[in-house]
Amino acid sequence: MKPTILALDLEGTLISNAISQIPRPGLYRFLEDVFGHFDQLVMFTTVPEKRFRSIASLLVREGSAPAWFAELRYICWSGKTKDLLLASPRLGDALLLDDHAPYVHSGQEHLWIPIPLFGSPYPSSDDGLNVALRRLLDRIGDAECFPRTAARFEEL
Repeated sequence: MKPTILALDLEGTLISNAISQIPRPGLYRFLEDVFGHFDQLVMFTTVPEKRFRSIASLLVREGSAPAWFAELRYICWSGKTKDLLLASPRLGDALLLDDHAPYVHSGQEHLWIPIPLFGSPYPSSDDGLNVALRRLLDRIGDAECFPRTAARFEEL
């Protein structure tokens, strides 16, 4: 079964954190690229929804994220791990892109796409989203699209 949903972490994955809100290099292009490979993107973060909406709106206004990013479905959750059954009732429909292994729900490790932490000093040369895109496309079987996608990604 090919996953159709991508659950995205926010802090350390797409941006620095909810305080400084520094967009990871290549964020806009990455979001556009993954949007084209999944039926649905959802936000799966520890950041409260109201705060996420504020951050997402700022990223859109600054041109760091596409307009649709601010409207992503937000997954409300509690506990210590991110259970992908909250994204879809069928296990395997969703993948989790996250930098923090302890948030991966037990038994769902095979659905986790790890991404290197985007941490201080937040280098402009960070290529974590490029690494994540390659891993995602390998996982969903669209790796043959990567040379074209990567070329566009590298232009940023």
